[in-house]
This record gives sequence, C-alpha cells and structure tokens, in this order.
Amino acid sequence: MDVLFVPLLRLLANAIDLYVWIVVIGVVLSWLAAFNVVNMSNRFVYMAADFIHRITEPALRPIRNFLPNLGGFDVSPVALILILIAAQEVVFRLIVKIA
Repeated sequence: MDVLFVPLLRLLANAIDLYVWIVVIGVVLSWLAAFNVVNMSNRFVYMAADFIHRITEPALRPIRNFLPNLGGFDVSPVALILILIAAQEVVFRLIVKIA
C-alpha cells in the first residue's frame, strides 16, 4: 500500500505548494494592475489574470464571506495560504506515518 499512497500524497503536497504560489502571484498581479504597472489591455496579461482569478476565486470567496470587511484591505489570501500550509503539514505527517 505504501507504494501507491506515498507518491499520491507527495503529489498532493506538491499541488498544494503550487496553489499557494498561484495565490501569491494572483495577489501581486492584482496590486500591479491596481497601480497600473501592468497593462490589463494586453491580451496575454488579461488572460493570465483571468485564469488566476478563476482558479483562486472559488477558494477565496467562502473565506471573504466569513471574514469581516476591513475596507480596502483583503486578508482572505493570507487566510487561504495559512489553511493550505496547515493542510500541507497534515499531508507531510501522513507521508511520514505511512512510510
């Protein structure tokens, strides 16, 4: 059973790590768009921003509904990253326990 579960759990841990980076890139891209550093009229930039928004919004929306409104400051990506790090730690502990 270890032969099957350990690689799958490692793949899950890597997917969580990749998703954390996508959330960070989404936050930085939204800041760059807000300060007009990147041109959102550029088709590639718009497609990349739209893809990142579509990937991260289903996870961020419930957190935004739960957290209080802090005005212009959105802490939902920070909360999501902390949740993902906790989930990744659980996966790592499962890997150690199984292996």
